[in-house]
Amino acid sequence: MESRIQAYLRFAASQQRDTQHIGPFLATFSPHSTNPYLNYAIPEDGATPSLADVNALIAAYSARDRQPRLEYVAKLAPAVEEALISAGFTVEGRLPLMICTPGSEQLLPIPPQIELILPVSDDELLGTVAAQNEAYGEAAPTAEDVDSLRKSLAAGGIAVLARVAATGEPAGAGVCTPPQNQTTEIAGIGVRPSFRRRGIAGALTARLLREAFDAGVTVAFLMTLHEQEFRVYTRAGFSAILCVGVAPVGAGCANGEMLHISLPPNSITNR
Repeated sequence: MESRIQAYLRFAASQQRDTQHIGPFLATFSPHSTNPYLNYAIPEDGATPSLADVNALIAAYSARDRQPRLEYVAKLAPAVEEALISAGFTVEGRLPLMICTPGSEQLLPIPPQIELILPVSDDELLGTVAAQNEAYGEAAPTAEDVDSLRKSLAAGGIAVLARVAATGEPAGAGVCTPPQNQTTEIAGIGVRPSFRRRGIAGALTARLLREAFDAGVTVAFLMTLHEQEFRVYTRAGFSAILCVGVAPVGAGCANGEMLHISLPPNSITNR
């Protein structure tokens, strides 16, 4: 399962980004944004990078004014972390991977006065991106952000917007990235601060799963940052890879773990 997910991540990361093969790394670069979550490398399975490989990776990101950064399934390339740490990289986090397959999803209620829609119009697409950006503390969306979502939907991706039924005010949103090999990532589930703790995130997750499975997806996966997210996704039908029961985030799930690791800015300037 981890290999299937990592193969999907390579596919998805290269769809709307520039790519470059550097040693055993697939480096991806957003042409429009310096957001570190849109600029990262993924190593080959079983990669054993040399110092020269790592330095070349650093140089490629620095030349584009991007932070050198990687996201990958740690289990599939165990030698990479040591090589990166030796070059000054620091671990941002170890995120449990969760998956859901058809039949495991759960129906979760839509909160009162909220409706869930599949955005189509320009205003709905803008509301989707704006809700996500506010939820994650990012700047107001640009035309490029909206165009990127539109292209993702055209390629088979799915977006769900939660909004106030009476007024159309965006409350939250989430997406499924374009599927490959019947696999998709559920990502960017965010709820604006004034609408939190109402069950909107769970309702968005459940609707995205339903739409994805109706479209033929057989594995949906995501990564969790916090224990609260872990509980929400568990209620929607997700489970941690190779974990028994519901383990606390960061505990007992090393085999299904995404490593986020980057080179701090001060390390770049001192090189």
